Amino acid sequence: MTMKFRVKGLSSGGARAGVIQLPNCPVSIETPSLLLSTRKGLPHFLSPDLLSSLSSPDSHLLQFSPLHFAEGISAQTISNVGGLNKLLGLQGHGFGAILRDSVFCLPEPNSTNKFGASFETPSGRLLVKPVEYMKMISSMNPNWWVSIPDEVPAWATEKRNKISVDRTLRWLDECIELNKADGSIFGAIVGGSSMEQRKRCAHEVVKHNPSGYWIGGFGLGEAIGARPALLTGVTDMLPMDKPRQVCGLGLPEEILQGVAAGIDLFESSYIYHLTLGGYALTFPVENTVEHISNDDLSDAGGDLTKINLHATVYRKDTLPIVEKCSCYTCQNHSRAYIHHLLNVHEMLAQILLEIHNTHHMLGFFQNIRHAIKNKKFEQFRDKFVSSRCTSAVTPRQ
Repeated sequence: MTMKFRVKGLSSGGARAGVIQLPNCPVSIETPSLLLSTRKGLPHFLSPDLLSSLSSPDSHLLQFSPLHFAEGISAQTISNVGGLNKLLGLQGHGFGAILRDSVFCLPEPNSTNKFGASFETPSGRLLVKPVEYMKMISSMNPNWWVSIPDEVPAWATEKRNKISVDRTLRWLDECIELNKADGSIFGAIVGGSSMEQRKRCAHEVVKHNPSGYWIGGFGLGEAIGARPALLTGVTDMLPMDKPRQVCGLGLPEEILQGVAAGIDLFESSYIYHLTLGGYALTFPVENTVEHISNDDLSDAGGDLTKINLHATVYRKDTLPIVEKCSCYTCQNHSRAYIHHLLNVHEMLAQILLEIHNTHHMLGFFQNIRHAIKNKKFEQFRDKFVSSRCTSAVTPRQ
């Protein structure tokens, strides 16, 4: 079975709602959708049973890096088990593989390597050649995988941007030639802050007719104002009947930027970093609004999208993180309890926060899809961004 994708709704500005049917995955996934960041195939603080307890088809997409398995269980052992899905007991979930570590790995802007990609792994920095990468893919058998990218930060020179595109296209050719896996391939599109190089890369990748497209190199120092043009410059060149995935866009405003440009799949470590810092998302989802005064915000170290549960203002707060939120954490525990867990350094704090933050972000994507289908995405985006700008300029009391 091959990956199938179709567009179900379009906004006037380019945002689109669709549905993906992945190979060997019984669940159809509606887009735009979030890929959960993982460490060795699982979210950082959620076990398989807790992941399943989210009870949402939106939580069935996971992104992993094969390099996380550089130590420990071998690729051959994973292959003997039947692939990563069976190893983790998550046959009903879709796994996308990309060498880039969404949490820790950054590009090497001054790299002169011509034979493979250099990545940080648990064993140190490792040179990965296409033949080695394809052996990992064949053994782990993900539902889809991304060809090796050579990403560069926004401050890279035009010469370095050109080199990154040349390498990425060469590695795409080699990966396709070596491909013996059943998963669908997403062609990597890079080019740094150069519109010319990004368009050149997109043009060449489209010629290979991959199952989808992975747009890399964002969240690496580019100006927020310059990002929409770079995104649309690429997506305007891509066929409508193939899914588009982007990395590095995690903040709600950044996600809305990507959706407006026609992106379908988002991978980021935003939930992980929020959870690790003791933050909980609070912006409106599921048609509910939690009213937090500006006085509370000045004490809580948060804004209109999140609160910091380390703050002492929550020491005796018996409310859930978000009233009327249907996640396990809000249904069973208070802000005061999570504040206590954070203070005594109990890992349960991160578990409960990740359940809530994941549930909350998935609800955000659900609202985005609903707005697109009802031809109201532009109004939804403008209202959300306007409310964030208003909170940013509200003076502290």
